[in-house]
Amino acid sequence: IEYIRSYYYNKVNDVKFSSSLGKFVGFTEVGVKQADQWNSDAAYLAALNAQKETYCLNNVDIDHRNI
Repeated sequence: IEYIRSYYYNKVNDVKFSSSLGKFVGFTEVGVKQADQWNSDAAYLAALNAQKETYCLNNVDIDHRNI
């Protein structure tokens, strides 16, 4: 299970957070700068990693029952 949060601007994926990597990855020049800034904030990264448990792990059973 992986939690992904993507940020788009003008239909272009600028930045993506992946819980499997545990950090942000930038895809554009602006996105790389933003990812570096967000990756330097340990509290923000910890909060996003906790989102995996909040959203994914609590709902995975619901999704599998509906299949």
